[in-house]
Amino acid sequence: MVKLKRRFVCQACGSLAPRWQGQCDDCGEWNSLVEEAAAPTTFSAKHDLQEGGRAISLIGLDSTVELPKRLGTGLAEFDRALGGGLVPGSATLIGGDPGIGKSTLLLQAAARLAREGRNVVYVSGEEAADQVRLRARRLGLGDAPVQLASATSVRDILTTLGHGRVPDLLVIDSIQTMHSDMIEGAPGTVSQVRASAQELIRFAKKGGTALILVGHVTKDGSIAGPRVLEHMVDTVLSFEGERSHLYRILRAIKNRFGGTDEIGVFAMAEEGLTEVGNPSALFLTERDERVAGTAVFPALEGTRPVLVEIQALTVRLASGATPRRAVVGWDSGRLAMILAVLEARCGLSFSACEVYLNVAGGYRLQDPAADLAVAGALISALSERPAPSDAVLLGEIALSGEIRPVAHAPLRLRESAKLGFKRALLPSASAKQAGGLATSGFGRLSDLVDHMLGRD
Repeated sequence: MVKLKRRFVCQACGSLAPRWQGQCDDCGEWNSLVEEAAAPTTFSAKHDLQEGGRAISLIGLDSTVELPKRLGTGLAEFDRALGGGLVPGSATLIGGDPGIGKSTLLLQAAARLAREGRNVVYVSGEEAADQVRLRARRLGLGDAPVQLASATSVRDILTTLGHGRVPDLLVIDSIQTMHSDMIEGAPGTVSQVRASAQELIRFAKKGGTALILVGHVTKDGSIAGPRVLEHMVDTVLSFEGERSHLYRILRAIKNRFGGTDEIGVFAMAEEGLTEVGNPSALFLTERDERVAGTAVFPALEGTRPVLVEIQALTVRLASGATPRRAVVGWDSGRLAMILAVLEARCGLSFSACEVYLNVAGGYRLQDPAADLAVAGALISALSERPAPSDAVLLGEIALSGEIRPVAHAPLRLRESAKLGFKRALLPSASAKQAGGLATSGFGRLSDLVDHMLGRD
């Protein structure tokens, strides 16, 4: 017999609950449980797992493996984040804040592929086809032979694509607007997002179509919907940036066909997104005049070194006032740790000062190798002595005050030398990896303080 059950699904994490409750037990979100219809389940008294299946072929680990062929989009920064281009039959999920430029980027890539003779289909569930055409004309892409459609039914989309030439690239903007009639539920719910993505991915892998899904993001920047969606696709890209800044960063979070943490850098212009071949130029200000409180750090994104400027400002307060700590682009907890080490191990006092730290250009740093550059900027700001303008700083600081080596130091230093820097202040263990720069090695943070204050 067929038994139809009801279930409650958390729209934040996708977990199931037998009844409604105010808070999800798994992720802790409030009022996120929504009632959805479960798929009918057929129960049989006699059920043999060996019946109804088909034999699958097994292969060994030593079998010959061919590298997947890449489909270049014509945008070098986009291809870099993908690991060399789109792979036919793969599914890519790209997420980002509203208005950040996801649709613009994909429309530019689709237009370039279409002009090369590729069959490209762009399906928008949020805009009418005329709206997409107007954007294409504004970007100078009005003559590109991209096939447009405005639809939200997955069945209608797949039926249409099944009657013609299989597309080389299929863009779905966005997956949260798609609806599958195989199950109940409104578009955007966990069950609908999962079912719609599964049908589209099955079509892409069967026909060798490169599929790109646009995903909405939550207020904390993660892709909305069930976490299983990120497991279903082959590549997950995050399009980051601030509307007040010109640059955009396309970051690979997951990639089954390439490395993760690769980035592509774009700048928003009137004609759309333009590629930035030298991203370090975006995050470094003019350094002709020496200013206290600045230090340059060679960050590493995947295999790409990016030089960024770290700015610090200290303001002395009257006695009794509570000092403020403000951070933009870095972890506030790590700033507190660096300040504590400077006070406890180096004898510097920040307790009577407000401290402001900023990573220039709106760049976000998570690399622990930035510790030494942050400490250098803070020492320079407190002492009002400018750090060397021709030097970069890198190194991880331990709570004991020890300066520890970092990964890929030669790669970071070679990029610094290319951009005209002459010196590097870094851990003693990495001093031999000069990369074309004159190096000064430090074993403890107190040694750096003495060096910058002229006490060595």
